[in-house]
Order: sequence, then structure tokens, then C-alpha cells
Amino acid sequence: MKDMEDKYIIPPQTRIGHVHLKVADLQRALNFYCGILGFELITTSGNDAAFISAGGYHHHIGLNTWYSKNALPAALRAAGLFHTAIVYPTRRDLAVAYKRLLQANYPLTGVADHGVSEALYLNDPDENGVELYWDRPGDQWPKKADGSIDCLHSFLMQIIFWKRLNDFFLINFMLSSFFMFNNVASFQ
Repeated sequence: MKDMEDKYIIPPQTRIGHVHLKVADLQRALNFYCGILGFELITTSGNDAAFISAGGYHHHIGLNTWYSKNALPAALRAAGLFHTAIVYPTRRDLAVAYKRLLQANYPLTGVADHGVSEALYLNDPDENGVELYWDRPGDQWPKKADGSIDCLHSFLMQIIFWKRLNDFFLINFMLSSFFMFNNVASFQ
């Protein structure tokens, strides 16, 4: 990579607008993203593509079968997108999403407390990684000694996260490694 003399910094108002995913079965993907996660179908393009969003935006996620109809998932150990991250506005909203996943008997692949956020990890029906999370307020983010943000990625933090949820979830590692949801309304 060529060393640049002038360091360019992207404008702070810049944001990621949407993700477009190749899927093998459009209806199966819609059943997951709309049926379980609750996104709204905004429009379709024939039988090959759909555009979904939260809150009426033109699309947060595009789904298509243009190059992937009936295809196998991408190899785990191949270059590509690691996961799509979906940010929930509150911790309670994340708990509602978790409850919906439980009700659908949908498997998680991981959980984490990153210090700056709490997250659930899963794969969509095409094995695309999905992170569902909420951000803690910025003034609660852990900092390193030099003042930079300390995003935590340890197994210990995952244990701490689930211990914090213990009041709301019945932990049963021996039987299923999933958590039973007790009370969404009081989850704050």
C-alpha cells in the first residue's frame, strides 16, 4: 500500500447506508429478516431481489439471488463479509429481538459484552454472519490508559454479560446452551 503524505479523514457525518446480501432463496431470507427480526419489506425487483428496512428508509438491507439462487453458503474460511451489524436503539429492544429468536427456536453462535456494546451473534439462513447489538452511551465506554476506546473481546466479558442478564434469563448450559427469556417488560 502506498504511503500517503496527506492523511485524509473521512467526514464525521459519513455512515454506512445499507448492506446488500447474496442469498440462495429469497423467500427464506425474507422469512428470517422480516418474519423473525421484524424488518419491513419496502419493495421487490421481480422474484430476484427485495429491499427491507426499519422505519421506512428506502432500504437497510438488500437481498438478491442474481448470482446465488439455490447456491451453497460461502466457505467459512474464505475472504468476504464477516457479519452485518444491526444496532438496536435500546437494551430492551435487543431483549425483544432475543425473545423473538428464542420463540422461533433460532440458534445463536455467540454473545459478547464488548464494553461499548452488548451483542448477540447468529447466522442468517445463508450462513451470513449477523450481529444484533445495542451501544452503551459514550460516557460509559471503557478507556485505555492513553484515553482511546477499549473494545473488549474476551470470553470473560461474555460471561459477565450473561451474568448481568441472569435476572431476566434462566441459564441452562447443560441442556441447550440457550437462555430462557423471563420478562421483556422489565429488561432495561
